Amino acid sequence: MPVSAIWVLFNLGIQIMTRLFFALLFTLLLAVAPVFTNAGVLDAISSSDASAGVKEALAKGADFAVSTLGQNNGFLGNAKVKIPLPGYLEKAEKGLRLIGMGKQADELVDTMNHAAENAVAEARPILSDSIKKMTVKDAKDILTGGDDSVTQYFKRSSAEQLTQKFTPIVKSATAKLKLAEKYNAYAGKAASMGLINAKDADINTYVTQKAMDGLFLIIAEEEKKLRDNPVAAGSALLKKVFGAL
Repeated sequence: MPVSAIWVLFNLGIQIMTRLFFALLFTLLLAVAPVFTNAGVLDAISSSDASAGVKEALAKGADFAVSTLGQNNGFLGNAKVKIPLPGYLEKAEKGLRLIGMGKQADELVDTMNHAAENAVAEARPILSDSIKKMTVKDAKDILTGGDDSVTQYFKRSSAEQLTQKFTPIVKSATAKLKLAEKYNAYAGKAASMGLINAKDADINTYVTQKAMDGLFLIIAEEEKKLRDNPVAAGSALLKKVFGAL
């Protein structure tokens, strides 16, 4: 190959690499721009305002979630959080209804959801304690985090305590409502038909987890509303802190 041709190819390669470099650099700048923007916003907001604003947002979301779910039919009447039969029983539900056990299935769903309502009604003190323990760094991380950073903070700081609090409440509620007997009758019949293997079932653990899932879901929805429209929150502090993001 002539030297001139090699030189042309060399220059062409340099041009292509240069364009790729600047394209990648531009993409990187677009990706980190929000980070620098949020950092500038935080600099403009005092640490005390940031902390107070986030604490108010946490309290607002927690209070709404507990009040909404911790009432009669709070779970049962809300399709987004209503607790269905466990997956292995849900698959067997149709077959059991065919043999006249539909009533037991309905009673089981009702009882699980009412147990979750009883548990969530007791969540406020734990969530309040989590808010009190929040640091300035936590507040800044929440402000610069994603749309569910408030919810994720609650999960990190209170999930273990909520599990410990919810489990005995759920067990008490299920015992009080005779859930164990209903579950044994339902699952036992399904197992006898070869529809499920119920030996490893733990209905109390299932209800406890679903209760927390529902609680965090409602908190997440409230957080998104606040971030999307802080003016509607009706608080000057929330408007100042979240409106600047």
